[in-house]
Amino acid sequence: MYGEIKLLTGNANPALAEAISKHLGVSLGRAKVGRFSDGEVQVEISDNVRGRDVFLLQPTSAPANDNLMELLILGDACKRASAGRVTAVVPYYGYARQDRKAAPRAPITAKMVADLFTAVGFNRVLTMDLHAGQIQGFFDMPVDNLYATPRLMTALRERLVGINDVVVVSPDAGGTERARAYAKHLGASLAIVDKRRSGPNVAEVMHMIGDVKGKFAVLVDDMVDTAGTLTKAAQAIMDNGAKEVIAVATHAVLSGPAASRIKESPLTEIIISDTIPLSDAAKATGKIRVASVSVLLAEAIRSIHHSDSVSRLFTV
Repeated sequence: MYGEIKLLTGNANPALAEAISKHLGVSLGRAKVGRFSDGEVQVEISDNVRGRDVFLLQPTSAPANDNLMELLILGDACKRASAGRVTAVVPYYGYARQDRKAAPRAPITAKMVADLFTAVGFNRVLTMDLHAGQIQGFFDMPVDNLYATPRLMTALRERLVGINDVVVVSPDAGGTERARAYAKHLGASLAIVDKRRSGPNVAEVMHMIGDVKGKFAVLVDDMVDTAGTLTKAAQAIMDNGAKEVIAVATHAVLSGPAASRIKESPLTEIIISDTIPLSDAAKATGKIRVASVSVLLAEAIRSIHHSDSVSRLFTV
């Protein structure tokens, strides 16, 4: 049996870490995560972690390299300080999109980062909505892949009160299974936007599979990066006669022109989780509503600490 819970965080998402600590009734541990003058990550842990059950809270979102190195160095510091167990709590697992050799001489970064976790000595990983479920198999340690669906579904049902004739739409063929699950829970119909990419982060909408005419459309995705796919899909939905279109996604990557695209798009609202903190530009769009997953993550941490099942957290 491991000692008491010790929560530590880097600089990626301190607000989420604070919310998790409040739900658990455990104070955040004292750790200074700064930089040397040349930019190298400097870590100093002030609290005693010997024999403790340590949870390191850090999504590897932008700046991805800095946040990843903070997590790895925090993990190394804890292992060298004789922590009983170290769990990497990574609400957003970066480098997950390169999860196979899609082209000659391409890397598999999702596996490479998993190997880094192993090299540091993490004992287990807690993450949320991996870009591809099979990435769990890249790790040589237990992985708990939570889903934001229960929290996002609650927020979505609140938004859909009094609205009938809902259609759930996948922005591409790859997200059909996810959209089908939402449609099943909502008792809604399903549609798919057929899209072909001409390059990375470039999407071209081709045509609609399914009927959206006269309906309230809900676009469902796992992440929103440059928002090109999402906004073009929203425009295609409106062009096919939908009354209104909103979106639901777990990870608000929102890089590059994402904020301006969302602001100018026909989307009236995007329901997003707080796995990644919103930028000021994203907040300024006035279209983004945050549904916190802090309770889900906190309960998962509690279950892991007490060796209980986390399957109850998958219930919508």
